[in-house]
Amino acid sequence: MKVRILQHDIVWGDPEANRRQLEEQIDAHPNADLYVLPEMWPTGFVTDPEDVAEPATGPSFNWMAETAQRHNAAIAGSLAVREDGRYYNRFYFVSPDGWWCHYDKRHLFGYGGEDKHYTPGDRRMVVEWRGVHFLLAVCYDLRFPVWTRNHKAYDAILYVANWPTARIEAWNTLLRARAIENQCYVVGVNRVGSDPNCTYCGCSAIIDAYGRTIAECDKDKVMSVEACLDMDALEAFRRKFPVLDDTDRLKIEN
Repeated sequence: MKVRILQHDIVWGDPEANRRQLEEQIDAHPNADLYVLPEMWPTGFVTDPEDVAEPATGPSFNWMAETAQRHNAAIAGSLAVREDGRYYNRFYFVSPDGWWCHYDKRHLFGYGGEDKHYTPGDRRMVVEWRGVHFLLAVCYDLRFPVWTRNHKAYDAILYVANWPTARIEAWNTLLRARAIENQCYVVGVNRVGSDPNCTYCGCSAIIDAYGRTIAECDKDKVMSVEACLDMDALEAFRRKFPVLDDTDRLKIEN
């Protein structure tokens, strides 16, 4: 499974410009199985979504579907969505055959006011793509390990984020921790650049189940990198060292 992550400088509030720039990046790096974009890639991290949120299957979703079909690859990333009078930070996973699913961000970022306008999700989402099972998660979810605890349900976690430079060491540390404790790959995609509230330095990375970084983007640079998720190696490690057999069984209260 070839996964390519796109570390992008999001143009504030301009979905058309962001679609164009990401399309150029994807076209320059064909032949991946999965392309992963940052959180709220069409707009930046907008906490008041009234003027920028798109319909559930609006222009940015349609672009993801068309790009997936054109490249015979899945596309994953989140955007601000308006549905039935509510707003969601919605993480879409779109496959080239037209099938798709979504995960609504569970842990809204109260410190930044996200919880005042968005509705939190109430269910996890694991998606299977070309033999790999992915758990979908968004930014602040990274700080809540119970929500993402692996009960042999997935092989990799996809974290898409707008994670500020001021707290980047937490990002780096927690990505590795989630990979180690869940005995899985972790794919963390963060933006670079700035918005009206924060600056971002990226540090996007793909990490294996040992906590080793197998691909990473340079700090403060628009770029993309790719890594192969080796399922045979992961299964061999799990058989040899069966950590997941001893995991705590915890219940989530909604």
